Amino acid sequence: MKNENTDQGVLEIWTPEEVAQALDKHEIALIDVRTPQEYMFEHIPGALLFPMSFFDAAHLPSQEGKRLVFYCGSSVRSGKMAQKAMAAGYSPMAHLEGGFGNWKKSGQRYVGTEMSSGAPKEMTA
Repeated sequence: MKNENTDQGVLEIWTPEEVAQALDKHEIALIDVRTPQEYMFEHIPGALLFPMSFFDAAHLPSQEGKRLVFYCGSSVRSGKMAQKAMAAGYSPMAHLEGGFGNWKKSGQRYVGTEMSSGAPKEMTA
C-alpha cells in the first residue's frame, strides 16, 4: 500500500492484489464510482455502485467493521471521491491503484458481459 498526502489528509492507494485479498476476507466495502453503464458492462464482484455524478459522502456506508475502498476506470475519479469522503470526515480512506484497468491487467476476476446474450458472466483477464 502506498500513501499520498492530500489537502484532506493521507489517502491510501491499494494494489489490485491488496484489494482482492481484503475483499475475499470481507474486510472492505468496495465502491465503484463509475457510471451505471460502465458498471453494468463490467465490474468487480461484490462492489457497490455509487456513481461520481450522484456522490454524496453523507450517504456512504458506515466504516464500522469495514474499510471503504473506491475504484473507477483509471483511479482519477476514485481519488477525487475518496478526497470528498475525507473532507466529510471519513478516515482512513483508500482507492484502487490504476483503477479497473489495472485490476484486469493484474489478472483479477471480474463480472463482464457475455456479448452473444448480454448476460453477466464471470471473467478473468
